[in-house]
Amino acid sequence: MTEGTIPTSIDFRDALHSRFQRGEVLGLAFVEIISGELHRVVGGYPGPAHRMPSCCAAMRAEQRGGDQILHAPPSGDGATLRIRYRLPR
Repeated sequence: MTEGTIPTSIDFRDALHSRFQRGEVLGLAFVEIISGELHRVVGGYPGPAHRMPSCCAAMRAEQRGGDQILHAPPSGDGATLRIRYRLPR
């Protein structure tokens, strides 16, 4: 993603896959991802044009059997959504 562009669901998915791959290379059993941290890495957060609902949707779409939502904000989408993803994917 380039500076000043608004992140897309594909950007969030690609960032998730990158974290999964890094965890697998390190031999981890799981990775925990927090939506606010993921969005900051991808870009555009915090800010008036943030895409937190898209970030959270991308995180949920990547869930598989054995993955766990460790924390969900009351609204469902927010910077504190935390999901533990089992590895390998």
